[in-house]
Amino acid sequence: VANPYVPGERLYRTGDLARWMPDGNVDFIGRMDYQVKIRGYRIELGEIETAIQRVPGVRQAVVIDRTDERGHKYLCGYITGETELRIEEVQATLEAGLPAHMVPARLMRLETIPLTSN
Repeated sequence: VANPYVPGERLYRTGDLARWMPDGNVDFIGRMDYQVKIRGYRIELGEIETAIQRVPGVRQAVVIDRTDERGHKYLCGYITGETELRIEEVQATLEAGLPAHMVPARLMRLETIPLTSN
């Protein structure tokens, strides 16, 4: 099977990173952005991180998708902040301001968020 791309036809940028295989199939490699799909919703992780960082007392926030033991994806947030910062208050603030599918199922407070050279 040949590559189905025809010059001059419309292509759409989906954010997916893939390659054409010699047999004509598409090999999915990953995403070019920080969107994840959880329970049918496309979620931009940066939007959730921004919402968390607006909570008073939060210094840094990182949100990632994780997979539980049954193979289901969920959102997990890691935050740093003032010593008085309470996870329950951050969770309540997010639940009041974000759609339910964008609220991390788990939040964890860290002293620092490790950074890589990237």
